[in-house]
Order: sequence, then structure tokens, then C-alpha cells
Amino acid sequence: MMEIEAKIRVSALEPVRARLRGRKARHLGVRVERDVYYNAPHRDFAATDEALRVRYSEGAPVLTYKGPKLPGEGPKAREEICVAVDQGDLMELVLERLGFPRTAQVVKERDLYQLEGATIALDTVESLGTFIEIEAPPGLSRQEAVRRIRDIAEELGVRGESLSVSYLEMLLSTPRGS
Repeated sequence: MMEIEAKIRVSALEPVRARLRGRKARHLGVRVERDVYYNAPHRDFAATDEALRVRYSEGAPVLTYKGPKLPGEGPKAREEICVAVDQGDLMELVLERLGFPRTAQVVKERDLYQLEGATIALDTVESLGTFIEIEAPPGLSRQEAVRRIRDIAEELGVRGESLSVSYLEMLLSTPRGS
């Protein structure tokens, strides 16, 4: 499956939350997500722009592989493969036994909405701040997805720094102990 999304750093989430409510966006709920990331023993995911994580949230843990970001302007696009696992702790143990070193953990509170088929996440990420993610509905061409994301961002008044890096990349580039 192809994931096409925009991530925008914002100073406050409430103005966008109010606009979502005003537009009668479907509220999907608030949840805490804990993502545990791993690197591969045979290649460096930072160098290949890939990611492997176990996500803990509501329901069963999910093992996710994310391929390299595809070139192009605008929102990032990349392959994403998700597999639900019954026991995340045992999945992590399997990865460790196979030589996949644990890289980092990203924890965020995510307030989710759906509008015009797109998923909008209002994220508060530990050690990083507040962000809006707008993910295009599946099945759109990249061009259509980019247009839909830009239209929704404009409609919601989302203003801020647009980022092509992941929360993991941001966390790993943050100086420790400062």
C-alpha cells in the first residue's frame, strides 16, 4: 500500500481542531501510540531511508515496514506494509534474536479525524512538539493525493513548517542531554 501524507509542524493544535469540528469532520478518537523502531543487521535503514517498527496502540500491536520515500515535490509518498501481531513483545524478541537492534522509541498522543476521505492526525509528540499530519485516502494517484492534501490543509488553515522527515528522523537528530 502507498502512504501519501503531509506533516506540518504547528505551534497549536486547537485552531485546527476547532475548524475540523466546524466542518463536521468525523472524530475517530484520541489514543497514545508507542512506536519501537529497529534497524537491520544487513543494511542501515537510515542510509536506505527505510523503517521497521512495532506500534502499540489500541488493539493488536502492528509490525510496519516503510520503504524509502519516493522522489517528488510536496507530501511524502512511500510504501507501507502493516501486519497485526498477537504479541508485540514476542515480535520484538524475534527481531532482537535475528540481530535487528532497537533504535529508538517515539511516543505520541494522536487525535484522529476523517474529512473528505483523508485522515487528519493532531499529534503531540514527546520531545518534539505538535504536528498535523494529513494522509490522503487510499486509491488516489499521487497527483490527486497531493491536490487533496493541499486543499484540506488550506481549508483547515494549517500553517507551519512542512516536513519530509519522520518523527524517528527528528528524534534521532535531536541532541541528547541538552
